Amino acid sequence: VLAHTYLANQLTGVWLNDVRASEGLLNAHVVAEYGVPVVLVTGDDVACEDALGYAPEARKVAVKDHVSRYAAVCRTPTRTAADIRAAAKEATALAVRHEPVSGGPFTLALEFDAEHLAAASTVVPGVAQVGERKVAYTHDTMFEAIRTF
Repeated sequence: VLAHTYLANQLTGVWLNDVRASEGLLNAHVVAEYGVPVVLVTGDDVACEDALGYAPEARKVAVKDHVSRYAAVCRTPTRTAADIRAAAKEATALAVRHEPVSGGPFTLALEFDAEHLAAASTVVPGVAQVGERKVAYTHDTMFEAIRTF
């Protein structure tokens, strides 16, 4: 669940082409359209594990241990800064331009914790309510899909 970047309390699920999607996965698809690889991922241990699916070669640094959507056990800044610095140095070797990837169309579905939020979302052009608390929309590019998000 995209707890810290988007509606922390109201958004309960995100799917990309019917697959539960993390913030990292969504962003990886956006940058892939520009030939940019994901080379470094920092976040909690769950985010780093998730990145194995969309950026297996990327360097990963867990800066905290997941407890719940709203809590984590943080590692010390001294330790994490050193780990991030080392991983970033390694990641520079992976930072080479790739051929742009276009995998569209992309359908994003969002589930809210309340019906009225889903209904309100339908004022955005192209967004349709597909369930009591769920909306969806489709775009040819991930860039346009994430802009609508």
